[in-house]
Amino acid sequence: MASTATHSSGPRQQFISVDEARQRILDHFVALPPRRLPLLEALGLVLAESVWAHEPVPPFTNSAMDGYAVRAADTVGASPDRPLTLRVIGEAPAGGARPRPHSPNAGNLAVQPGTAVRIMTGAVLPPGADAVVRFEETDEADTENLRGRRETVTIRRAVLPGENVRPAGEDIPSGSLVLQAGTVLGPAHLGILAALGHTWVLVHPRPHVAILATGDEIVPPDRPLEPGQIRNTNSIVLAALVSQTGGIPHLIGIASDQDSDLERHFHLARDADLILTSGGVSQGDYDRVKEFLRRRGRFEIWQVRIKPGKPMAFGFIDETPVIALPGNPVASVVAFLQFARPALLRLLGRSELEPLRVRATLTQRVDNRGQRRHFVRAQVEAQNGRLFVTPVPNQGSGVLTGLARGNSLAVIPEEWSEAPAGSEVEVELYDMATAAALLAALH
Repeated sequence: MASTATHSSGPRQQFISVDEARQRILDHFVALPPRRLPLLEALGLVLAESVWAHEPVPPFTNSAMDGYAVRAADTVGASPDRPLTLRVIGEAPAGGARPRPHSPNAGNLAVQPGTAVRIMTGAVLPPGADAVVRFEETDEADTENLRGRRETVTIRRAVLPGENVRPAGEDIPSGSLVLQAGTVLGPAHLGILAALGHTWVLVHPRPHVAILATGDEIVPPDRPLEPGQIRNTNSIVLAALVSQTGGIPHLIGIASDQDSDLERHFHLARDADLILTSGGVSQGDYDRVKEFLRRRGRFEIWQVRIKPGKPMAFGFIDETPVIALPGNPVASVVAFLQFARPALLRLLGRSELEPLRVRATLTQRVDNRGQRRHFVRAQVEAQNGRLFVTPVPNQGSGVLTGLARGNSLAVIPEEWSEAPAGSEVEVELYDMATAAALLAALH
């Protein structure tokens, strides 16, 4: 489970800030215990131990090009107008233990003055050679047929010692620190681990997140609607957000407002690292989830200074942490981004829990009555080297199309009763594609 800390119990109604609510939640989360996973399952996960090189990469000095292994001193003065000729004494194919001499009685192949070895990219550089001349800089460029044994090669450009050669340990010296614990593993990191012979790696695993929708009026997306019913969108959106953050979502259904049904569904989540619920924690007569949580677990019910949304709950059922989000779809998404996303990142072992933030000029006035931090669904774009942010139409907390039309959240501080057009505000970006596009536009 995510925490073994002590928890408060009993009813406790509070009106708190977004930052305080986030911190109270994060205080109960630590990185999940490390596990060894196959490399391809570790993409995006956090390395739980430092990795040292027990061998050099590459493990031997080899050719960086297809061409001829030579002594650089033998090519001095070579040019297209004044080429020089070297005797070819063997070949060095990639993957061979050692170069192959043309003469079966030549013994170990070594490049002597006036000689060359035809060599392929990645092949072991033969003794005596200290550079490689590319095929394109020899008379092989004159013919399409590169096969067949050659006795001589014409060199048309001088090379320097070390040119077109990859020395042993050029990428990773033996004994060096390669990756530090805490590294978020990307494709290149996995390639480095593979180059060092690792097929499994110790990482903080992906958290399993149970997602539960609540409410008598909620039905699955594929069910025809009866009067008063709405389809379950929250579970789908939350599952996508969990996956995007790096967790593994598990949809455990829709629970009615009856205690027995809630109990049954929470039992399905008993092995999860985190439970997310949506709905049932407001102040309505039929918002019974909060009362169930108070009786069944150890919970704090909060009124948070956030817009959209305000009511939420956090606590534990049988040592499993539960974040109870608002029922309105947009409020549920905003609350997830502010509270559940950083908790998931901490379970993943990530050190950076904050979204990417930029400053942008507001193009329209935004009202902010109520002293709540307002997360305005918005479109941010770059113009003439500056960032501008425009609220999308219809900011209703049940309007998912507003989220789809925007690419960011413009943050209006709780101290502001309004944000005038032209004011500079903080903007949160959760989509790396948007961040990359903005960066490119600014430069």
